[in-house]
Amino acid sequence: MPSLSFKTTKKTSFVNITQHIKEIVKNSGVSSGLCLIYVPHTTACVIINEGVDPTVVKDISQAIEGLIPWSGLYEHPEGNSAAHIRSAIIGNSRIVPLENGELMLGSWEGIFLVDFDGPRERKVIVKILKEV
Repeated sequence: MPSLSFKTTKKTSFVNITQHIKEIVKNSGVSSGLCLIYVPHTTACVIINEGVDPTVVKDISQAIEGLIPWSGLYEHPEGNSAAHIRSAIIGNSRIVPLENGELMLGSWEGIFLVDFDGPRERKVIVKILKEV
């Protein structure tokens, strides 16, 4: 099963992994099916959103910071409760349909690994399911 590793550089990092996922899909030889993208971390997640205009990612980051700030009445002793909450709300996996050997993403969509507890090395697992 293919997996990717990425080193994040900031406490909150958005890494556009779309091209990496497209390469895995291409190399799989699967024409029709599903692509599962999974992040096995409790303080990171995967999103699909605007992948062309980088200001959208900035806006998303600022909105998340406003909704789930780093300082709060958290009890988790490691000090990264906000990262856990953010990841739990957003989710650590996405499924994208495949057709004609390509991801069925919208025109502007990109796939992002989001790390809320960086900088760290993060793993992304990709599973291609062939339509039967």
